[in-house]
Amino acid sequence: MRLLQRVAAVFALATASAALAQGGAPAAVPLDRVVAVVNDEAIALSELEARVRIAQAQLRQQNIQPPPPAVLRRQVLERMIVDRAQIQLARETGVRVDDATVNAAVARIAEQNGLTLQQFRERLEKEGMSFARFRSEVRDDIIISRLRDREVDARIQVSEGEIDNFLAEQAGVAPRAVEYHIAQILLRVPDNASTERIEATRRQAEELIAQLRGGADFARLAASNSAAPEALAGGSLGWRTAERLPTLFLEAIKDVKPGELAPLVRSPGGFHILKLLGRRDATEGRLASGPVEQTRVRHILLRVSDLTPEAEVLRRLNDLRERVVKGGQDFGQLARLHSVDSTATRGGELGWIYPGDTVPEFERAMALLKPGEVSPPVATPFGWHLIQVLERRTEASPVERQRLMARMALRERKAEEAYLEWIRQLRDRTYVEYRLDDA
Repeated sequence: MRLLQRVAAVFALATASAALAQGGAPAAVPLDRVVAVVNDEAIALSELEARVRIAQAQLRQQNIQPPPPAVLRRQVLERMIVDRAQIQLARETGVRVDDATVNAAVARIAEQNGLTLQQFRERLEKEGMSFARFRSEVRDDIIISRLRDREVDARIQVSEGEIDNFLAEQAGVAPRAVEYHIAQILLRVPDNASTERIEATRRQAEELIAQLRGGADFARLAASNSAAPEALAGGSLGWRTAERLPTLFLEAIKDVKPGELAPLVRSPGGFHILKLLGRRDATEGRLASGPVEQTRVRHILLRVSDLTPEAEVLRRLNDLRERVVKGGQDFGQLARLHSVDSTATRGGELGWIYPGDTVPEFERAMALLKPGEVSPPVATPFGWHLIQVLERRTEASPVERQRLMARMALRERKAEEAYLEWIRQLRDRTYVEYRLDDA
């Protein structure tokens, strides 16, 4: 999604550049000096200015007046610092993305823009972005997504008690669910911040609220001040059902009318200024009931490391697959001998799993297999897998179906809060040296 927004912005750069020229762009500056150091890596002014131009185009596409150039540069630089910190952590912990995955992602993006790959490449270069640089950004975005899956989403636990409480709440809800369109401005508070720092941030939030009550544009203030990932989208979170909203947000907006601001929200990550943009009936009702398909599956997992590069991992997995498919060897026995995760002692058995129990990459590959079939090597945030589907069955119990849907809804709700907290902690422990004059 982030890449698609950036592509749209790149394609609009010609128009945006003309508008900037008419509106008075900042004076030309040298484009090859360092503006920030993130741990031991530099961010160059040329990189920053390229991202700023894209951000300006993205804001104009959404009819959001960009903030002053110096403010926008600081916002974009902070986003780049957070991205760079994530890429560094991914590199240190062995998250890799192969060229085939990048090529497939670029091809999908071209298709979604109604272009052939060659046309897409020519369009990018016409707008001033090299194809090699675009591929590098695609790779980085996939890496960040996989890192989030591993570091945040895969660690979220939902207890049976939480599911019980959720279903009890749902029992008293009207048959049609409600969706909310919320925008937020997040003012971040670092870990171990002093009382003075917390109070200063609270005063800043209250000053912004006063500006908003005085008629200031929420989207522009979000683009200027918010530390949340959606800042350059005017703070908009899009339409979400209650299950997909953090509990703190849902509590804050429950008595708020569309167009109004919610009371200031304090979370572990900082202070949130929320505006309810809209409320509507959801296209789907409450948790569905009915049959659900379960899959009994096993796998062999290998991980890339300095001692075992990706090419060697793929060679080993392809060899193991050949031994099962053509040599008739037992998949479970090979899993016991070669798989590197805790299921190895069970022959790689994951048992009966429901939709949503595994990461998307694993689930997509599993869905393509017939019972008895073995997949080619599949990359997920956990490493590379061979997957074998043993059997499938349909669970007809509406109770089990409802509990599955409740678990998925609670995981999604927790994921947003957990990711923001994880990003905050990562940013706080990242060494950053600013060298931008107005940073």
